[in-house]
Amino acid sequence: MVIDRAGRRAGFAVVVLAYGLAGLAAWGAAVAVGGAPPLVVTLVADLAATVVVFLASVVVANASLYDPYWSVAPPVIVVAWVVWQGGLTGRQVALLVVVFAWAVRLTANWAVSWRGLAHEDWRYVRLRDQRPSWLPFWVVSLTGIQLMPTLVVFAGLLPVWPAVTVTGRPWGLLDAAAVLVGLGAVVIEGVADRQMRRFTRDPANHGRVNDRGLWRCSRHPNYLGEITFWWAMWLFALAAAPNWWWTVAGPAVMVLLFVFVSVPLMDRRSLERRPGYAGYMRRVPPLLPFPVRPGA
Repeated sequence: MVIDRAGRRAGFAVVVLAYGLAGLAAWGAAVAVGGAPPLVVTLVADLAATVVVFLASVVVANASLYDPYWSVAPPVIVVAWVVWQGGLTGRQVALLVVVFAWAVRLTANWAVSWRGLAHEDWRYVRLRDQRPSWLPFWVVSLTGIQLMPTLVVFAGLLPVWPAVTVTGRPWGLLDAAAVLVGLGAVVIEGVADRQMRRFTRDPANHGRVNDRGLWRCSRHPNYLGEITFWWAMWLFALAAAPNWWWTVAGPAVMVLLFVFVSVPLMDRRSLERRPGYAGYMRRVPPLLPFPVRPGA
């Protein structure tokens, strides 16, 4: 694969500019609704930033401009909540370490994979090609590609709010579990992405199924790691404020997204491109690793 380095640099420059403007828009929106409850202020600012990124994606005709938002916005939001609460507790430090480890790794993985403004995620290309002729793509992009993930991630962050703002409970076993689960999730994602990148870069593997390493036990170990990270956020909330148990809705939404949207979409894509994938699906579970079934 030939990499257009000049195109990549130009693309990253556009991303930096767009996200800088998005940050300014978020700050302005937060100031405008400053009298509202903090969660409402955060959501309004989050949506304002998303709209700016969307407008930038329309200008450059590439919906993938939104892709890093998934991992860039959460640490900004978490830091804002920590600053709003005032002070810095051990639980907040631990949570920030886990969130930043996840965000840096995931953003770096996107940066390595993205080839510039000429490269748009195949899922967005398919949505553009398969949408009804009467439906403008910008509507699909704004609602399905950008606003929906922003709302899903905000739901996933709900447990973080009590975790960083309720400070009366001391550090305990649940906090330790949250750290181990969160960092373990980051490791799982990192190893899975590295194994897949190494596999796909080998020309001999063209059209073949990666059933090595973590991919031997789970068809989507990277998604499993991502889901696990959001459950770690809930463990932090449970450690800080057990009465906020209902924020389990955050990781639950993530499970629904990956189980009913992401996994089926990737499986269909692989079935189209890899003749051996049907047998792989019969042998290997989609997410949680179980003993691999022989044959099939």
